[in-house]
Amino acid sequence: MDYKWRARKRTIFGLPWSFTVYKLTDEKLLIETGLLNKKEEEIRLYRIMDMTLHRSLEERIFGLGTIHCCSADKSTPEFNIARIRDAARVKEMLSDMVETQRELKRVSSREFMTGDDFDAFDQEEHSL
Repeated sequence: MDYKWRARKRTIFGLPWSFTVYKLTDEKLLIETGLLNKKEEEIRLYRIMDMTLHRSLEERIFGLGTIHCCSADKSTPEFNIARIRDAARVKEMLSDMVETQRELKRVSSREFMTGDDFDAFDQEEHSL
């Protein structure tokens, strides 16, 4: 598989001593965790709705950051790409790839809204 980016979650002092690996392809983000019992989560890029970069003081000291993502994926509605190097660059790359996938699949953010979202909007509009 051709990975556009691959990194390991960093732990104390920014060292890659963890059992969490992030892998990014053109179409999906894979989050692999565990040593003996492995778990691999797959998030399709076009389902990612929002990303926020968090950098605590400790993370800034060691050149790390955490990207918090909200998605329309039912099994993984929110997840973190935690304690990675060059987090700002990775966030920009991921954001561009998400937009590319949305364009290719002709998906807009409206398609992720549920009927409840539209009902709440309609009620607010009529009450004004």
